Amino acid sequence: MKTTTTPSAAPPADGTERPVPRWATAMARAIPLVGLPACLWRLPFAVGFTMGTVQEKTYSWWVIAPYVFTLSTVSECLALLSIGLVRGWGEVVPGWVPVIGGRRVAPAAAIVPATLGGLVLTGVLVEWWLAILGVIPGLHYTNDSWRVLGVCCQALMLLWGPLLLAVTYAYWVRRCR
Repeated sequence: MKTTTTPSAAPPADGTERPVPRWATAMARAIPLVGLPACLWRLPFAVGFTMGTVQEKTYSWWVIAPYVFTLSTVSECLALLSIGLVRGWGEVVPGWVPVIGGRRVAPAAAIVPATLGGLVLTGVLVEWWLAILGVIPGLHYTNDSWRVLGVCCQALMLLWGPLLLAVTYAYWVRRCR
């Protein structure tokens, strides 16, 4: 006797218990990409190149380089971590992780930090945008060409907070409702 499985019985391809909406997957994949131009724009600061900004105080390379590389690396790692909201490793900790590997992720353990992160990013980036518009004090550039380059490289970062909040909402709907 031949048995057939129904399509609904098969687990989703992304390893989650319930299917992830396509829009959520697309947004989660976009999050690391929206921060990448800003990370790349920051890197020349590590070697003392000011990217056309007016600096009141200059720092030695041995002070600024670790800061710039750490900030860029941590921000991209956090952005990549948001992909866990649409993958199976956001529901069950991978087995290779010491001590907690194989355990289920409590929904609040992902939802609370992601929501707080999304709200903080949105607030910080709105403040940054107000500085760009000249409403509040911000960076000063030596000329408009540098200003346009700086704005273009960093403007996509404005999407990070709202994208993270949307993906977190999809995670909440999938895991808690």
